Amino acid sequence: GVALLHGVTGSGKTEVYLRLALEAQRAGGRVLVLVPEIGLTPASVTAFRSVFGERVAIQHSGLSPGERHDQWHRIRSGGVDVVVGTRSAVFAPLEDLGLVIVDEEHDASYKQEETPRYHGRDLAIVRGQHDGALVVLGSATPSLESYQQALRGRYDLVRLPTRATGHDLSAVRIVDMKGEVAESGREVVLSRTLAEGLDDRLTRHEQAIVLLNRRGYAPVVLCRQCGVAAECPNCSVSLTAHRRDGRVRCHYCGYTRAMPTRCPSCSGEFLELTGVGTERLEAEACQRCPAARVARMDRDTMARRGAAAALLAAFGRGEIDVLVGTQMIAKGHDFPRVTLVGVVAADGGLGIGDFRAAERTFQLLTQVAGRAGRGERPGETIVQTLYPGHYSIQYACRQDYEGFYAEEIAFRQAMRYPPCLALVNLVVRGRTEGEAMRDGTALASALRERTRSGWVLGPAPAALGRLKGEHRVQILAKGDHRVRLRKAVESILAEHPRLVRRVTVDVDPVSVR
Repeated sequence: GVALLHGVTGSGKTEVYLRLALEAQRAGGRVLVLVPEIGLTPASVTAFRSVFGERVAIQHSGLSPGERHDQWHRIRSGGVDVVVGTRSAVFAPLEDLGLVIVDEEHDASYKQEETPRYHGRDLAIVRGQHDGALVVLGSATPSLESYQQALRGRYDLVRLPTRATGHDLSAVRIVDMKGEVAESGREVVLSRTLAEGLDDRLTRHEQAIVLLNRRGYAPVVLCRQCGVAAECPNCSVSLTAHRRDGRVRCHYCGYTRAMPTRCPSCSGEFLELTGVGTERLEAEACQRCPAARVARMDRDTMARRGAAAALLAAFGRGEIDVLVGTQMIAKGHDFPRVTLVGVVAADGGLGIGDFRAAERTFQLLTQVAGRAGRGERPGETIVQTLYPGHYSIQYACRQDYEGFYAEEIAFRQAMRYPPCLALVNLVVRGRTEGEAMRDGTALASALRERTRSGWVLGPAPAALGRLKGEHRVQILAKGDHRVRLRKAVESILAEHPRLVRRVTVDVDPVSVR
């Protein structure tokens, strides 16, 4: 069967996994453990090797081809009891599978966004059913899909409502940044409250984590003369400034060039770096706390193999005072010396045109708040936002999952979005916007005729109207029967072979951008 382990941060979910794994081994079964990101594998591997020794294998894309080959053959030959890896590890050739664990089951990283598209969590459930294994989905902030299945009785629901140590969850303070901006008259990165909190922790020789889920120095290079931002020539997004290497980059297609000195539109010289990324946040933290040892963890600094594990190990040893980073620092880590968590631009994800925006915001804030106060000393979380009244932020600050679920599921029901209905996202690509819209209109018309009991929205320009040089329009197909909806899409594309290569079909999307 399937069990949803809903445990607050620090409640001991890993200990539950270890004891279940021992029970599975005693019964002659092997164990598959999925984690959402490569950066979380070292801690999981260490935990399971403390119990199973060297009979633990690793599977993820960060391994060299030789290492992947050796690990695969170890698993295939039956020389291991436990496999730990990211979503692709669900295909590991494990015989006699007795237990499948999906840690942080809510995480969007389990969805493969390229062909072949699959969701690691859902495939783990299918594999567990096929092999007769117990599947355990663990999270402090379960996905709405999994929680709804548990409430309906399709999954067993197991709750861990308190921390294993008996300590309270961290206290949370909200800082309304509108007042900070009005008082200073300029863009504020670190509020006075957060800056004072960092000073206080340094004085007490404690550690802090500061989260900003946006990398680079500034997301926009703006001309103050004509108001035009530097844009990617291939995608309909602004270029992000990376000051350390003096370049601007597109985070979608990889386009890069030297930092402009003049506006590409009017040739004006008054260019301004607008907005905040982790590189700028790191610089501000160093400036505000010159005595602090500050490090940054994001995709830019962690590109080198082994860099993430080395940085986290150094932080765990107390060699770093303040760790700045994106969402990769928000979940799964256990650092007892961390007593302060700061969140900059907590509402950054709410402006994205995606029905899951509030859910992702709630999950990220709840997860990162759980990094504070995991040791003997109490923790505090300071949340900086321009929208302090938004329900996702309010419920996250109260660590109230049930309250958030009730409000969010009501919104999903009213708007007919998953998990209340099945959803298929179709993106039609073309050399021009007119070409993409023409093909999208034909596809949407065929879908409306074929799915009379469903709802078809679009075509409309996608949120990313141009990506890697191609124009994109979007169709959302909803229905109360997933299999019928999927078969309708398949049959229509079979009848229009010319469209197949221009259409991306995503069943149960985690993002509709």
